Amino acid sequence: MKLIFWALCLVALSGLAPPAQAEPLPPAVAKALAHAKVPQDAVSFVVRKIEGDEAPRLTHRAGVAMNPASVMKLVTTFSALDMLGPDFTWKTSFYTDGSLGKGVLNGDLIIRGGGDPKWVLERIEDNFKTLQLLGVQRITGDIVLDNSVFEVSPRNPADFDGEPLSPYNSTPDGLLVNFKAVILTFTPDMQNQTVHVKSEPPIAGVTIDSTVAMSQGACGDWHSDLAADFSNPNRIHFAGRYSERCGERVWPVAYSDPASFATRVVKAMYGASGGILEGQVRSGRMPATAVLLWHAPSLPLSQIIADVNKFSNNVMAQQVFLSLSAQQSSENPDNAADNAVKGSFTKSRDILKRWWLRHFGGRSGGGKNERINEPALENGSGLSRSERVSAQSLTELLRTAAAHPAGLVFANSLSIAGVDGTAAKMAQRGVVSAAIGNAQLKTGSLRDVAAVAGYAMGNSGQRYSVVGIINHPNANLARPALDALVEWTVVEN
Repeated sequence: MKLIFWALCLVALSGLAPPAQAEPLPPAVAKALAHAKVPQDAVSFVVRKIEGDEAPRLTHRAGVAMNPASVMKLVTTFSALDMLGPDFTWKTSFYTDGSLGKGVLNGDLIIRGGGDPKWVLERIEDNFKTLQLLGVQRITGDIVLDNSVFEVSPRNPADFDGEPLSPYNSTPDGLLVNFKAVILTFTPDMQNQTVHVKSEPPIAGVTIDSTVAMSQGACGDWHSDLAADFSNPNRIHFAGRYSERCGERVWPVAYSDPASFATRVVKAMYGASGGILEGQVRSGRMPATAVLLWHAPSLPLSQIIADVNKFSNNVMAQQVFLSLSAQQSSENPDNAADNAVKGSFTKSRDILKRWWLRHFGGRSGGGKNERINEPALENGSGLSRSERVSAQSLTELLRTAAAHPAGLVFANSLSIAGVDGTAAKMAQRGVVSAAIGNAQLKTGSLRDVAAVAGYAMGNSGQRYSVVGIINHPNANLARPALDALVEWTVVEN
């Protein structure tokens, strides 16, 4: 009865009638699904040549809308490449409402975020060094942080899955500082029988234990063994132990008070750069009379989407998605306080829907006269229980992207099967062999969801798009079925 209920739920969510008789699945795929106790009416597959109008090599429940988890990032990143271009950059802008002379800024320094998805430690350091070269060595006023380019409602990071300290739950921000995360590195010191703890970035007013006791036990659940206490925003404490057998490990942790993270980090890093601040660091808005000192460009979109897709960075994906509706005005861009259209999830959803209809609205797929339905997006990252897309829609997106002027940039942003990114683990599961190095993929995982989509080079020399989505309580046990789908695409085509 549970399986029947689950299948009916999927049909209801898809907004479609139950599909016609599905094609037989490749034996290895069917076997892996059966082993995981996942019924075939809980999955959706499409394998199709990239070029030409031939019917798909494999289609199974292709038009059913499914939760794709992080595979939804393909929609966000390709639409951004098409609308913004691979060379698009974000601007973090430095303004003042005072005067500058002889190394002294008499007044406030305003840092206005432009939505840069990767304003991280190294780039913040470089920006502050450039400011000093421009003559800003001492600030008599405050540093004001303006993140108003995005309109994002406050959200508790624990709302999605009760894991507020997981960086994948970090919320987007117009001035996103180091993903709102602290990177903790644990290094055993055998000679002194202790473990050194290194943290970055520096955070003003926060004390972090520099050592933790060493143990000689097995390296098991080392996170729990540390007995870390993150409850006090001013202190990170380790009451447990760390096994010498673990070697050096890195633990990214979302800061427990994300609202104060940017001000604390900017204060610490400005001081560490050699700058002198007589005032404080605070959140605020840029006054209309502010004068531009410098625009700091981000990395180009072509590099940003590689992080988004290869490593499935949720907050970076949401920054890109919000940026679809946060275009800088071309009118008086350097001194108007309200010169930007504010980015929001609602506006970006509308923009992406119109974009989808322009590209796919009048198209049918699979040679069966089926309309290519637009995706249902929430935040563009796949970290959602409501986002939906069909395997058929993803197939058409992949085929369109392959013929796009930025198609190579898009394909190279994906993980290489068994080699890097989130697809590296395919080699460890032992299902694929021929596919290793011969497929470029985006993977997705949530509770009850496992998915894969991308490109595979068949042994015939023909290039294929491959899409597989599983929505079932045992979805993550059925990951080998998705591996087998990719392997079949390479070997049998």
